[in-house]
Amino acid sequence: MPRCICYAFIYKGDALGFFEKRRKTLKLYIKQKVFSVGDRFTVRDENGNDRYFVEGEIFTFRRKFHISDTGGNEVAYIEAQRMLNFMPEYDIYLGGKYAATISKKLTFFIHEYSIDGEGIEIEGDAFSHNYEITKSGSPIAYIHKEWFTWGDSYCIDIASGIDELLAVSIAITIDSVMDRNGN
Repeated sequence: MPRCICYAFIYKGDALGFFEKRRKTLKLYIKQKVFSVGDRFTVRDENGNDRYFVEGEIFTFRRKFHISDTGGNEVAYIEAQRMLNFMPEYDIYLGGKYAATISKKLTFFIHEYSIDGEGIEIEGDAFSHNYEITKSGSPIAYIHKEWFTWGDSYCIDIASGIDELLAVSIAITIDSVMDRNGN
């Protein structure tokens, strides 16, 4: 199991305080399967137990990812909106119901996303692929890309009380946008 070091000190605001105040964080690891047709990821907890499986559809006009629990039941899916959008937008469905739309903002040198209706903002470094997720200005999760691994690997630190499935969906969406842009 890869170890994750989340570099909270690179973010603005009270990022270090986030970990001091909220010792009960959930840590998840997302690992892309390298030799597979289409995008496939496994999500594990810090003990190495499988939590979710993510599979991207192949041969579709709009990118779509299905997230299943360990029993094989679909618990969420992510779908790109129109193919010809200037900036990428993805809809997230949790439990078959619309939950949110993630939109990438037009920025340079940093990646910024907003989530409609949730008051959630995502900001990250375009080069190191570290992201801070805030709700009403307070940090609720961090996503950190693991380097020097086969396939894309991410670590997510999620504050207690935050929907882990939404956090996983956000990480998969960010990976899809980076992949689309060749990052």
